[in-house]
Amino acid sequence: MNRDEFLKAVKEDPYQIENADEAFKKDKEIVLTAVKGNGNVLEYAHVSLKKDKDVVLAAIKEGAHAIAFADDTLKKDKNIMLTAIKDNGDSLEHAHSSLKKDKDVVLAAIKSSGSAIEYADASFQKDKKIVLMAVSTSSEALDYADASLKKDKEIVKASLKQNGYSLQYADTSLKKDKEIVSMAVQSNGNALRFADASLQKNKEIVMLAVNKTGRALEYVDKSLTKDKEVVMAAVKQDGEALEYADKSLKKDKDIVKAAK
Repeated sequence: MNRDEFLKAVKEDPYQIENADEAFKKDKEIVLTAVKGNGNVLEYAHVSLKKDKDVVLAAIKEGAHAIAFADDTLKKDKNIMLTAIKDNGDSLEHAHSSLKKDKDVVLAAIKSSGSAIEYADASFQKDKKIVLMAVSTSSEALDYADASLKKDKEIVKASLKQNGYSLQYADTSLKKDKEIVSMAVQSNGNALRFADASLQKNKEIVMLAVNKTGRALEYVDKSLTKDKEVVMAAVKQDGEALEYADKSLKKDKDIVKAAK
């Protein structure tokens, strides 16, 4: 296949570059055409073109993840990284360590994806304002916050507003906190799984959980799986919750009828 034929082929299928002759992998026009079709084929470009700003920018504009295949020298380039990060905050993973300490870069990443705080310098994971911003857009961000902030009610509440299941990342002390657990199970009943055992036997909390998510009955203290009111609420929400009821109630006519 000559150059013109290959250029046409790569326009139709960018992955043609993967098994191309080395000469084509070094050809800027060919590689530009390929990465404009699919940024990830930057992986197969010649090393010289992975250092080329035009090529790398074209690739990350098509798909931010392509930054993973750029030469390390460009992962230190703030403008290049910002271009990738604004499209996909988790591209911060591939930034040079110096940029993971850069507030402009980290803020841009978190605005795009709160979970990007995972890749930020530890100093930002201890910064309450930054962490609050992160958990307010992504509940999973709480997992990457400094331990000191996992005890902070304001931070944890902001995360729970996104998804109550993020209770799993909160400090143990807050898993015993009735207000926090109540908020979590009202968002996602299955968050009861992560509550302290003392609250898994608290009927008020349990009712909130099973009314939201019937199958949360799985995480209820055994004593309450015998409670007809609790089991009734669970099976009304999800008939399959009957699986987790005490055997004494599995044949109860009222319960069985409600579960259908």
